[in-house]
Amino acid sequence: MLSMNLEGLEMIAVLVVVVLFVKVLERFGLLEAGYDDSVEDELELSAVRHRPEGLEQLEAQTRFSRKELQILYRGFKNECPSGIVNEETFKEIYAQFFPQGDATTYAHFLFNAFDTDHNGSVSFEDFVMGLSILLRGTVQEKLNWAFNLYDINKDGFITKEEMLDIMKAIYDMMGKCTYPVLREEAPRQHVEVFFQKMDKNKDGVVTIDEFIDCCQNDENIMRSMHLFENVL
Repeated sequence: MLSMNLEGLEMIAVLVVVVLFVKVLERFGLLEAGYDDSVEDELELSAVRHRPEGLEQLEAQTRFSRKELQILYRGFKNECPSGIVNEETFKEIYAQFFPQGDATTYAHFLFNAFDTDHNGSVSFEDFVMGLSILLRGTVQEKLNWAFNLYDINKDGFITKEEMLDIMKAIYDMMGKCTYPVLREEAPRQHVEVFFQKMDKNKDGVVTIDEFIDCCQNDENIMRSMHLFENVL
């Protein structure tokens, strides 16, 4: 059971992405001990239907070493032989981790955050670029990524409705896994409090600067930003 109160929900909203991707990494077998470098893996990087960028380029663009990228690629190709992940796969993965809740909507939002070019699929490059930010990025980069998750329509602002949609999705996903069980009106109550705290100029929307400033002044969020930096 996961214990959290109304104030703690804001931290859950920002960090649940990282927690769940640790679970995804475990499913992919990526948190196990590394394996010997293989020429075969190098060749297979160019053999999948959706060929990823070369290891050298990905190494330059992310904070992963060549060996870590090989480990990530092996796990990714085992789960996704075609070289891409679609939204249904995301939904299936999260449904397994939250059988008592409904993770469909949250998985949809998360998929859109990883699908940076909005083509309906997440490639290996998309996967490792996002993972690099979530696990190895600076606080600023992680908060930028979280802002993008909240900014559902990608117009550069977070509205109260968008924040509520994300919070409801998280509440639906957690289902009966929280203790004490959150009341049905809890997400809306939380959003009212948290949105007012973020919307400094009271113009009805939260900008990236307001979002980052508010999160950086929250000790719980800042402390939790560093929890998963060494999982891989």
